[in-house]
Amino acid sequence: MTVDKDRHFSLVPNVLLTLAGGMEYLRLKRSSRNPARSQAAVLRSILEYGRDTEFGKEHRFQHILGAKDSAELYRRYRECIPIMEYEDYRPYVNRMKDGGCDILFKGRPVLYATTSGATGEPKWIPISKKYLDGVYGKLNKAWLYNFIRNRPEVYSGYIVCVVGKQIEGYTPDGTIYGSVSGFTQRRCPGFIRKMYVSPSEVFNIDDYSARNYAIMRMGIERNVTLVVAANPSTMVEMQHNVDKWWDEYVKDIENGTMSEKVEIPDDIREACRPYLKPNPERAAELRELKERYGQVLPKHFWPNLQILSTWKCGNTRIYLDKLSGAFPERMLHQEFAYFSSECRAGLVLDDSIETALFPHLHFYEFRKAADYDNPDARIYQLDELEEGEEYCPLVTTFSGLYRYNMNDIVKVGSKFVNTPRIHMVQKVNGIVSITGEKLYEGQFVSAVKKAVDSTGKKLNYYVAYANLEDSRYDLYFEFEDQTTTREEAEGFGRIVDANIKESNMEYAAKRDSFRLKDPATFRLTYGSFDAFKEKYLESTHGDASRFKPNVLAQDEVKHSLINAYIRTDNQ
Repeated sequence: MTVDKDRHFSLVPNVLLTLAGGMEYLRLKRSSRNPARSQAAVLRSILEYGRDTEFGKEHRFQHILGAKDSAELYRRYRECIPIMEYEDYRPYVNRMKDGGCDILFKGRPVLYATTSGATGEPKWIPISKKYLDGVYGKLNKAWLYNFIRNRPEVYSGYIVCVVGKQIEGYTPDGTIYGSVSGFTQRRCPGFIRKMYVSPSEVFNIDDYSARNYAIMRMGIERNVTLVVAANPSTMVEMQHNVDKWWDEYVKDIENGTMSEKVEIPDDIREACRPYLKPNPERAAELRELKERYGQVLPKHFWPNLQILSTWKCGNTRIYLDKLSGAFPERMLHQEFAYFSSECRAGLVLDDSIETALFPHLHFYEFRKAADYDNPDARIYQLDELEEGEEYCPLVTTFSGLYRYNMNDIVKVGSKFVNTPRIHMVQKVNGIVSITGEKLYEGQFVSAVKKAVDSTGKKLNYYVAYANLEDSRYDLYFEFEDQTTTREEAEGFGRIVDANIKESNMEYAAKRDSFRLKDPATFRLTYGSFDAFKEKYLESTHGDASRFKPNVLAQDEVKHSLINAYIRTDNQ
């Protein structure tokens, strides 16, 4: 691969990140030696920070802080503050959006992260300056340094980093709202920003196909050694874009242009101009790759890629199969970590899927997943977690969330120093129940995988929706072999149904008693996921970076839209 003439390997990122990030890594190790002590200290710090706020006064933070030891501190904390859902916070947040000060934390938010809510109205997650600087800032340094720990040459080339739009709009008091990932990307050190293959303005392109074109047109030209895209479905979409536009990419790279065939606003084209120079030598290499391989994959155009960072847990696993064999064998595919708009909980430090939590930056509580609906369930501290058990976490942060229910199920793994690590299993709302069966998304995914293994029928995409009116599950499969007949598809659906019965006794009981009817099976047309996602985002005016690709859900909007992609032939 031709080395970029305007870039040479430099030790600067490694030296600077080792100094800054290495220090944060050492703080993590020290705080992880005694998680109980670290947790008590951070809870006191968070309560001190929020003591004089409206929420703090209402919930007697001064009284809680009067506790003489950690046991009494926790007891008072639980007595004064119930487990909180986002809707409990919405009235406070609405006052903050209108300019209210000292409501959930000192001062006003520096931004709001917006994400989908259970009621259909978006959640507005306020981000304090203390959280942005003291948590995101410190975590980012440790995160960037950790890449070096795993692959010392990770910064020897360029970086593809796919994030959401930094600014989507402004609240009534003028505070920005948008993507935290987009905001923090711009706050990365200058020497890191110089490694990005494209300017941050590309994430303001509304047409996602055009946005992907812009990123990949600039990306495949360069020697990329790090790719960060939280959702692996993003990489699947990127490859689809590569397959569709390859010849156009090569022509653009040869001429130093950006195709007029894609809809990119003029101001963003202007921002991209410094990244575009005629490069006929690279164009010749890319044409040769096409002739040699037919379908050109990341392992061909990015042979020196060191790390791909995406989620690998929960329902994102269904996209990992689509990426199999597409990337260099020596590359590390690293789990992105347990991360949400509400809480940047920690880091994955190695090649496992386990997140090392930051016991000195957040306060964590846990309920066992099996006791989720029990109001009297025991609450566990971080140091009390048992390896192999599944829990639902509650978080308390420097951004005004107190005993906030993450609505997640996580599983406890091995320890980092003396602190348990966790990984995501699924959202609690990944549990669907039509008549008391409590079908988990993970059970459905496993049932489909077993059906694939037993039949040899490969799938490009699949999803199931609860059909409450007919008391059944509607199963949708996009078979890789589009000649699969309706009869064969229905047989496949029956195998999935049988597999679910084996893993969920309540489901089996409801099916056997006819309270749950036979599931209905539908075949999907080729490319259904991309078309469905585009239609959903168009109808909801949503952001692709926040699209939640649940494969088991009770969602009337998505359920209605997916029906447009059912194969209608009678075979």
